[in-house]
Amino acid sequence: MEKNNKVIQVEGLTKLFGDFAAVNAITFDVEKGEIFGFLGANGAGKTTAMKMLIGISNPTSGKAKVAGFDVFTQAEDIKKNIGYMSQKFALYDDLTVRENITFFGGIYGLSRKRIKEKSTVLINELGLEKVANTLVGALPLGWKQKLSFSVSLLHDPKIVFLDEPTGGVDPITRRQFWEMIYKAANQGITVFVTTHYMDEAEYCDRVSIMVNGKIEALDTPKKLKEQFNAKNMNDVFLKLARG
Repeated sequence: MEKNNKVIQVEGLTKLFGDFAAVNAITFDVEKGEIFGFLGANGAGKTTAMKMLIGISNPTSGKAKVAGFDVFTQAEDIKKNIGYMSQKFALYDDLTVRENITFFGGIYGLSRKRIKEKSTVLINELGLEKVANTLVGALPLGWKQKLSFSVSLLHDPKIVFLDEPTGGVDPITRRQFWEMIYKAANQGITVFVTTHYMDEAEYCDRVSIMVNGKIEALDTPKKLKEQFNAKNMNDVFLKLARG
């Protein structure tokens, strides 16, 4: 697996629903420690592609390996080696901050001692000491999102998948969230992030843009702007979407 440091390898990956190709023969690689942006309008196939990569949806055809494991035959191994933050908020509103951390630590197979250590560090890092015993449902959305991201990293995964992680939060919280993403990448964690905020594409090392189930562009934000003679990633996206 580790040859060329590629932690995600995808070749011709396809997902059909009847005659409809939600994901149409996509091919790409992601390097260790890379922040890889997976962009596209709603309905472009981003979430469907991500579900195949995290082992919760079976591909129709093609090949893909995630953290060295085959998406067709080793889905359970993939799940153990990745973190995942879903678009629909992943924590339990009726548990406290500390209880959520303990619960997910248990799911990820951490020992009680390790969960206790991780809880203390995580709560301190996020500045949640005063609300550690508060129900998550009572927290502002931005705090929930940051906590959810931190919980997805509890078990030190090789790759973390983030599906629209900053949807609905204010610009300051979005910026703070991206600082957390940078920190994770600097620690060698690969970050695979879907977003429809085109300004966030500028924060990624490389960006792929999906249109109607196909990857229509893939490169660094700088090179994509040059290729499409665009001032920003929003212009790149509009030019692609309009064909």
